[in-house]
Order: sequence, then structure tokens, then C-alpha cells
Amino acid sequence: MKKLLITSFLFITISQALTAQTYKSRPITGLLGAFGAEVTLVRQSLKKPKTVLVDGVKFTTGMLGKQRVVVAETGIGKVNAAMTTALLLEHFHPERVLFTGIAGGTNPELQPGDIVIGQRTAHHDYVSITDKSQPTRQTRNALSYEFNPMYFPADSNLLSLAQRTAKTVTLEGIPLASGGVSDRPVQVITGTIVTGDAFIASAEKGKTLRADFQADATEMEGAAVAQVCYQINVPHLIIRSLSDRADAEAHIAYDKFYPVAARNSAKLVLAIVRAL
Repeated sequence: MKKLLITSFLFITISQALTAQTYKSRPITGLLGAFGAEVTLVRQSLKKPKTVLVDGVKFTTGMLGKQRVVVAETGIGKVNAAMTTALLLEHFHPERVLFTGIAGGTNPELQPGDIVIGQRTAHHDYVSITDKSQPTRQTRNALSYEFNPMYFPADSNLLSLAQRTAKTVTLEGIPLASGGVSDRPVQVITGTIVTGDAFIASAEKGKTLRADFQADATEMEGAAVAQVCYQINVPHLIIRSLSDRADAEAHIAYDKFYPVAARNSAKLVLAIVRAL
């Protein structure tokens, strides 16, 4: 009985401590990208930029229109993305987090340069076995010990704002081998983005991701950022512009199209922030 009372007391104490440490946001927006090309345009657009180093990670604060923002390059991959997101939330306490970057397309109707606004994001390389010996792709929340949803939903307000803003932004067409630019309009869709620690360059794998997750794009950071934000109740939105089709030609297409794709994603994210 005594052990039971002690256990109950500890459980209540821990629960109260967690409740007392509820995330408190400040009037600043976090903007993340995986590597240089994805965040360069954003950093260059800041007024009154100031560099802050947090455990060796470079964060740049400044103004975009009337909004105070903080920008950081996460590095490639889920661990790097999660680490930088955690440092961002802990040090700056942003009201919201947006991720800008490139991705491989798994929706056959999309081409390089097109944009996917992530209505939901999922890990495509995470699988575990439950106590009932049933496979699940759901991660477990380290704070509540409960299963997270398989798909992390974007913040509804940010999603609606992105959809409206996309109609007002002029995006770059894809360059042609002849030296011109494709006259095909850049498509912006709202869809599903999947994340894994692998650069996908296989048409077969791309089709599998499409079939298993209804994925429109695949990349290497989004779901990690989304999971951290979801578990701490911070509004987030992942936006990706396609650099390739995640097929056998992905490496070639990536080298050719990623500059345009990175700029298109950044232009939309900048417009969203200015519209807040």
C-alpha cells in the first residue's frame, strides 16, 4: 500500500511538473530549411539581420515586413532537423514554424518546380510492432507516452493562409534544354509529404510511397520538424517545391532544377509570412 501511494504521488508530481512547463510562445516566427540554397533567399530578405549562435547552430533574426522572424539551416536528415527545431523552440519560443525546401515528386501529375503545401506529413521509414504484435507506423510521444498520429496535420490557419497566398505569388517556370523557360504554369497543390533518411531515386519506391501514403512528395526533414512541433503544440507548416521526380533520373534532375525549386518554395514562404 505504501509503495502504491508513493508511486501515485510521483506520477502526480511528474504530471504537474509537465503541465507547469507548458510551451509559452513569443511574437516571432521560425523559418527553417535543410541546406544553404533553401534558406539563402529567406536570409537575404531580412531587414536588420542579427546572428545568434545556439550550441553552435547559426540562427538569424530579423524583420520580414511587420513580422519578426528567426531563420536557421537545419542540415540534411531527420536527426539534424529535429535537433535544430528543438533548439529553435527552446531558445526563441516562436509562435509558429514554417519549413521551406525541395523534394522529390511522387505524384505523377507534378513536375519539377511545382509546389506541395503539406496538409499532412508522415515518416515513411518508421515502423514498429505494438504490444498486440501488429505493425504500426505511428511514432510515440516522448512527453505523454501515447502514440502520435501517423500523419502530422499542418496548422489549419497556416494552411488556409498558404493556399490563399499561393494564388498571388509569381513563381519561376522550369528552364528548358534549349535555354528558354517552360510556359507550363507552375502547379501549387495541397497534399501529403513523406519523410525518410534516404534520397529516393527509384521509380518503384516512388510508386510504393504513393500507394502506401498517398504521397505527393518525399524528402528528408519535414516529418521530424512536424513531430517536434506537434508534441509541443506549436503550429507548423511544411512547404516543398519539387526538384525531381524521385526516379532513376533524380540525381540528374536534382542538380539541374534544385535552384529554381528552392527559390519557388522560399518565395511562397516569404509571402506567407508577410501576409500574417
